[in-house]
Amino acid sequence: MSGILLLLAGLFLPLFPLSMVFNGLFGRMQNRTLRIALLLIWPQIGVALVVASGMDVPGWMLVWALLTAIFYGFRALVLREVSLWVSFIATSVWAVMWLVMDSQGAGWYELAKYALGFSLPLILLLLLSGELEQRFGAAYTGLYNGLAQPLPRLSWLIVMVVLAVIATPLFPAFSAVMAAMLNVAPDSFMMALMLSIAWFMWGWAGARLIQGLLIGKETGAIATQADISSGKAWIYAVVLVVMVLSGIYMIGGLA
Repeated sequence: MSGILLLLAGLFLPLFPLSMVFNGLFGRMQNRTLRIALLLIWPQIGVALVVASGMDVPGWMLVWALLTAIFYGFRALVLREVSLWVSFIATSVWAVMWLVMDSQGAGWYELAKYALGFSLPLILLLLLSGELEQRFGAAYTGLYNGLAQPLPRLSWLIVMVVLAVIATPLFPAFSAVMAAMLNVAPDSFMMALMLSIAWFMWGWAGARLIQGLLIGKETGAIATQADISSGKAWIYAVVLVVMVLSGIYMIGGLA
C-alpha cells in the first residue's frame, strides 16, 4: 500500500509520463480561477501522499524526478504561450520536490511550505498573463515586443515574478532548490549536476520569456494600452516583498 501511495504521488509531483495528466488537465481548463486552484492544490496532494506512505524515496525515483525536471525545463525554452509556459515550468519545479522529501528530516509542514514556494509565483505569473490577455487578446512571446517602456509597472512585475518562478536567491523557491541540493550533493555528484542543469534550464527559459515580451521595438498597438493600475501594482509588490521575507526565513532554516 505504501508503494502505491508513493507511485500515486508521481501524478501530483509530476513524473514523466504521469506528468501528462496535469498538463492535459491544465491545458483544458479555460477558467483562470480553476487553474489557480490547480496550481495551489496539486503539489500539496503529492506531498501529503508521500508523507502518508511513510517510505523513503528510492534513489531511482530521484533520478526519474531529475530527468523530468530537465525535460520540461528544456521544453519550456521553445514555448510562446505564457499559460502553457507556466504549466511546463510547474511540472519541472514540482518534480524537484522529490529531492526535498528527506531533507534534514523535513516534516509535512516544511514540505508544504516548499511546495507553496514553488506554486505562488506561478500563480502570480498566471494572473499577469491575464493582464496581457485583457490588453492584447493573447499572452504570447513574440506576438508583441517592447512592453518595458510603454507599460513599465506591468513589465517590472513580470520580471520580478519570473525571477521568483526560476528560484532566484531570496525567493522561497530558492530555499527549496538549496534543500534539494543539500540532500543529494553529499551522496551523488551526478544528481547534484542534474539538479543544476534543471535550475539552469529554468533560468534560460525565464530569460527567453522576458526577452519575448519586454525587449524590442514597441508597436503602435502597445502604445495605446494602459499600464496596470498603481493599486494593483502595489498589491503585487507587497506579495513579492512577503515572498522575499519568507524566502530569507526559509534559507535561514537550512543552516
